[in-house]
Amino acid sequence: MNMPATLAELLDDAVAVLGAAGFEAPAFEARALLTGVLGLSREEMLAHPGCAIDAAARARFADALGRRAGREPLARITGQREFWSLPIGLCPDTLIPRPDSETVVEAALALVADRDEEHSILDLGTGSGCLLLALLWELPRARGLGIDRAPGALAMARDSARRLELEDRAEFRVGDWTHGLGGRFDIIVSNPPYVAEAEWAALPPEVRDFEPELALNGGPDGLAAYRALVPEIARLLAADGFAVVELGAGQHDDVAEICRNSGLFTGPVRRDLGGHPRALPLARRPVGLEKSKAKKKVGKKAIPV
Repeated sequence: MNMPATLAELLDDAVAVLGAAGFEAPAFEARALLTGVLGLSREEMLAHPGCAIDAAARARFADALGRRAGREPLARITGQREFWSLPIGLCPDTLIPRPDSETVVEAALALVADRDEEHSILDLGTGSGCLLLALLWELPRARGLGIDRAPGALAMARDSARRLELEDRAEFRVGDWTHGLGGRFDIIVSNPPYVAEAEWAALPPEVRDFEPELALNGGPDGLAAYRALVPEIARLLAADGFAVVELGAGQHDDVAEICRNSGLFTGPVRRDLGGHPRALPLARRPVGLEKSKAKKKVGKKAIPV
């Protein structure tokens, strides 16, 4: 009769498998997979290496290990990714939220003069809902609308909103960008598809093979979504409102020109942790980009998962 495997044995096996699969840091990957799949903290794993693992958990981990060896992202395997210290649910229709996109949230909050005011927020191409949910978390009286073409993504965004107790202030609707939308919004955010078609083949397999192409493919030059969105942002933005759009590498000047041609003013771009221009503020008049002088420093709030 075989004895159940221990945490240490599972970890050693995972390191060997991932090393053979070509991962540069197989021990790091193995620990992340073990803690993510089995729901353990790193401290628990280190403190109890001899802990026996039952057959069901071993089978679950073996399946996850095979998927990770095939370059499927860990967040796809666990079905969740932390964004802005919030647990965001994932499905095949949702792009995995990335730390770079937190720059959009930071840029938006830097332009909010009073976080206790009522704000109307529009998130175009909302996907997992991470941008909208992070902003609603920080703006307690705001209400938001997320638009996406993928019903599966919206179902997951609604579920995340429910788990975060934000469902009363968050609405998610199937739509083709701004088609059929009216009214004005105080804050508009978007992380549009911006990967140029020629760049697709060079993407890492974790992205190319497992992320939804609809959320990434920005057309021949990567700018198709901006050309469609920016004029509509100008139409839907409140007079004193602002928008923030995420940028791909090297796109700042082209997107800024699209904005100017649509009658919008651009503010100083905010850089991500890697130093790349990532979040571009827009407004119908320059005064809308000066509110940051009146705000306090941005700080994240954490919640229990």
